[in-house]
Amino acid sequence: MTLTPAYAERLGVPLRWWVQGTMLVATLWLAVVVALPAPAAWIVTLVALGLMAFLLVAIGSARIVVSDGEFRAGRAHIGAEHLGTATALDAEETRRTAGVDADARAYLLLRPYLKRAVKVEITDPADPAPYWLVATRHPEELARALTALSRT
Repeated sequence: MTLTPAYAERLGVPLRWWVQGTMLVATLWLAVVVALPAPAAWIVTLVALGLMAFLLVAIGSARIVVSDGEFRAGRAHIGAEHLGTATALDAEETRRTAGVDADARAYLLLRPYLKRAVKVEITDPADPAPYWLVATRHPEELARALTALSRT
């Protein structure tokens, strides 16, 4: 039986990326329409628009879910029994943890448009990843949900 998730978030790209991508495709159309016949320019533009939409949807499709005794971040998942401390990080702590203080074995689910994250210690001795670093728009809420999950 599936319970209501304690936490769920999709890491969709911000609206400004869609606007900027659309402006880029419009600029491409303007450049191509003067060099090619109109039907060919429209075909090139529609292909570029489709490619842009595919890439933005793919980048923003990652989901974070805390539910049913497990934590899912993107394609990875781990049971509650293997979760340690979950710490909400601010922008500077996230930058340092993903950069100079990073462990190469860690599992990272980061997005350039999300500046904050949650660091989750992994207690499974068979798992080579010492922690997961997961970008989120609501780090405090995610950390609370993970703390509650690990206590059950």
